[in-house]
Amino acid sequence: MTEVPQLPLYHWAEMWTKMRIMGFHLDSIKPLNEVAAAELGANLLGEAIIFGCAGSCLLLEFWRQQSRRRRKEGERVASLRSLREDLDRLEQVLDELQVQVQAAAQRSELDKLRAELWTELQEFRGQICTERHEPDSEPEPQPEIPKSHEE
Repeated sequence: MTEVPQLPLYHWAEMWTKMRIMGFHLDSIKPLNEVAAAELGANLLGEAIIFGCAGSCLLLEFWRQQSRRRRKEGERVASLRSLREDLDRLEQVLDELQVQVQAAAQRSELDKLRAELWTELQEFRGQICTERHEPDSEPEPQPEIPKSHEE
């Protein structure tokens, strides 16, 4: 029959702790017999396996959560970068539109001035013709005034 390895240090620490908790002070602790040592070793091995499995599960869950958090952070950064690029592009389009609106407003003002000048010119011709008593020459065709450009 093989000899079961005894666990004197574990047994001593366990018994000493139990006795201190209960309020006893022992000078020495009796060693375990072979059957008790085998049972204690089996219990210790079982607890170590369970603790190892539980620790592994906790560690794997921690790594999984870290991976998920890094992935979400990467997605958030990519989303923010995309939004920033969209914002920059929209600001550029807005600047271009403002330039076009200003140009259209200036064209509109120029067209109004051109129409007013044309009207004044026609009135002035009419006055000159009546003062000279000349019949009105056929009116020159009025140039087309372009409507506001939509760009």
